[in-house]
Amino acid sequence: MSGTARSVDAWDGFWRAAPEDRETVFWDAAPGQVAADHLPHFAPHFAERLPLVDVGCGNGTQTAYLARHHDGPVLGIDLSEEAVARARRAAGPAGPGFRQSDAADPAAAAALHEELGDCHVYLRGVLHQAPPPERAALAAGLATLLGARGRGFVTEPSEAAKAELAGLMRRPEGPPPGLASVFEHGISPGALPEGELPALFAAAGLSVLDDGTRPFATTERGADGAAVALPSIWLVIGRRG
Repeated sequence: MSGTARSVDAWDGFWRAAPEDRETVFWDAAPGQVAADHLPHFAPHFAERLPLVDVGCGNGTQTAYLARHHDGPVLGIDLSEEAVARARRAAGPAGPGFRQSDAADPAAAAALHEELGDCHVYLRGVLHQAPPPERAALAAGLATLLGARGRGFVTEPSEAAKAELAGLMRRPEGPPPGLASVFEHGISPGALPEGELPALFAAAGLSVLDDGTRPFATTERGADGAAVALPSIWLVIGRRG
């Protein structure tokens, strides 16, 4: 996750207060519903053996799955030290590496690229929670990490997700605790207007190589007991030829 000192404090506070149990954080759905669902869409584009960086890795749930299914080193990075500490505890010594880093910081992105070389990137649900001025900086940071050969898989709630989120917050019995906690810590989940995501990456010098729509899995369930999923879009990005 990327952002100002205020954003860092908000995310540290969120992760400090969140239960340690898996699948209690709003977006922390099981990998079988998330990274496993994404894998067929990005794996053909990640064929070149490069390091994979999970940007905005949170508590590392998806990072651990990616490490088992990627032919190369996998690193999870997050803006929040609290998230990184939690990811390390969950993964254990045999798991992937995790570190605190802000991919929207040009110096941090450049240093990571200098260390790892061109990388593939996995980015799920990070941009829609970043203030608009920070989105362009994060897109530029991803372009730095990808370099000439890397590819990125990016998925974000679509514009239609705004109505879904508003409905959850207005439930007669009250909003889901996992979602309420996000707002209580000053984090504002939202959605990206149609066309904004491709435009962000085009401005950073990247092309959309593939795209589509998939449900954005959450840990919440509706009144009927069915899992709540938000409409979302995904892109594979990189430099052409």
